[in-house]
Amino acid sequence: MKLEIISPDKLVFTGEVDSVNLPGSAGKFTVLPRHTALISSLKAGEIIYRSGDEQTVLKVDGGFAEVKNDVISVCVENVLE
Repeated sequence: MKLEIISPDKLVFTGEVDSVNLPGSAGKFTVLPRHTALISSLKAGEIIYRSGDEQTVLKVDGGFAEVKNDVISVCVENVLE
């Protein structure tokens, strides 16, 4: 799957991943290959994406996510360091 994370001022990440955990407004959810299409608002929390044995955690303070045809597009307000 392709994951793209952007903020208003930069491209945060783009690349191939095996899974993504997102902090949805209605609760956390995981996106795996062949996930059904969806659009969700995101609350403050962690985006966790995995590729092979590597795991990356990004703290964000809200945004939106769209999943369609194995492409996950995430727009976040801020990435917290």
